[in-house]
Amino acid sequence: MAGTSFIHGFHAITARLRLDANSVHELYCDAARADPRMRDLVKLAENLKLRVLQVDARRLDGMAPPGRHQGVVARVDALRRHVSLEDLLDELKEPPLLLALDGVQDPHNLGACLRVADASGCHAVIAPKDRAVGLSAAVIKVASGAADSVPYIAVTNLARTLRELKERNIWVVGADSEAKEDLYSAQLPAALAWVLGAEGEGLRRLTRETCDQLIRIPMLGQVESLNVSVASGIVLFESRRRRSGNAAPAGT
Repeated sequence: MAGTSFIHGFHAITARLRLDANSVHELYCDAARADPRMRDLVKLAENLKLRVLQVDARRLDGMAPPGRHQGVVARVDALRRHVSLEDLLDELKEPPLLLALDGVQDPHNLGACLRVADASGCHAVIAPKDRAVGLSAAVIKVASGAADSVPYIAVTNLARTLRELKERNIWVVGADSEAKEDLYSAQLPAALAWVLGAEGEGLRRLTRETCDQLIRIPMLGQVESLNVSVASGIVLFESRRRRSGNAAPAGT
């Protein structure tokens, strides 16, 4: 199994199958689990001609952290092929859901953002090459596998990349504590790129001006700001909720 590693969990494996199915070698499933979520994943894998193995939970525990694999583990290429933003968008089968990070330099924050992106089904995390931490060893460790399942795309100029997304009819929304619109009442299209800045600093001026829309997360307590990974989770999961068909009328 040289050159391969294991990823686990429904979101991580489904994202890898949709983005780079050729990099997945085998899917291991808990033989005792046959719920709809498992059946959907197995059907997706079989449609992609992937080998599916039914195994006991003890074997899965040897491949991934016990109690955290959700009954599914996949053996995949350890190193993902380079994915450009253009290629990724061209290959998607659903409207893009992207996370752009402006000036996040703490490795724990980036690692946590990757985990949130993985869990919410976000298609990619975008960040500038400069003034950003990048995929360091510390980031990969904190990400707990999400650095392998979620494409991380470093760009030379974030504002220019956001403009290019807009040209593809992807709505660019910045999270800003001073925005007039709040998250739960704002109209949001399906194709969406969220932009978040570092805690304390927020979005840079040019990044803010490039956004199509600015939205704040309602804060009901005494805390004035949230960690960027927490804020990312709130906006990404709200976007995913609206896609699920359980959205409030404000969603589009």
